[in-house]
Amino acid sequence: MIRVHIPQMETGLDILQRDDGRPVGWAVSASPVPYPDAVAAMEARAAAIAEGAADELIWLLEHPPLYTAGVSARPEDLLAPGAIPVFQTGRGGQFTYHGPGQRVAYLMLDLNQRGRDIRRFVRGLEAWIVEALDAFNIEAGPREGRVGVWVERREGGFAREDKIAAIGVKIRRWVSFHGISLNVEPDLSHFDGIVPCGIREHGVTSLVDLGRPVTMDEADAALRSAFETVFGPVVPTEPPV
Repeated sequence: MIRVHIPQMETGLDILQRDDGRPVGWAVSASPVPYPDAVAAMEARAAAIAEGAADELIWLLEHPPLYTAGVSARPEDLLAPGAIPVFQTGRGGQFTYHGPGQRVAYLMLDLNQRGRDIRRFVRGLEAWIVEALDAFNIEAGPREGRVGVWVERREGGFAREDKIAAIGVKIRRWVSFHGISLNVEPDLSHFDGIVPCGIREHGVTSLVDLGRPVTMDEADAALRSAFETVFGPVVPTEPPV
């Protein structure tokens, strides 16, 4: 088992697409999925992929409001204990929030077929998000020493950087699970109950907060197009839950 704590690096995409060109399943859940159900489904699917008994899958969903604590989460970064359910999780990273209006994308990808390079895989995830945001004329990118994808904002002559997407993955037997979360139109006040990813000096934003009235379907279309650019073709399939 390899637990991944996300570094920040330059993008390199040459090994992320499968040599055989096999498409990845692309599933979207219409209703919010409880976090324990999602984790159980991911665990089962990742194990089946490792055994050669299932195909790769990208699973797009929303969760009910909740916090997840990654393997590096610090208790003092939970600022409002009891306000929202907290789930311990085996992904890399610290505390993050999931809830309605946030698009979570879980990636069950076989890195045996994609070069067995975890650092390049993470760069690919960053590039995927950046490419998707470009569809809405949002300039974003990773930042040295900070997890996720960020945007620069200027208000009243001052500049600041806010986080718009989080990344937290886990690799077992060279199959990935967990994934990314993109803030489309979540309740940003819920982020006040944690120190997101342990970073106190910066804020959190969303597409709608940035003045882009994007629907979830529009965000999904941008994510799908960008995924195909970085990782290769997809085919619609049923969600595992």
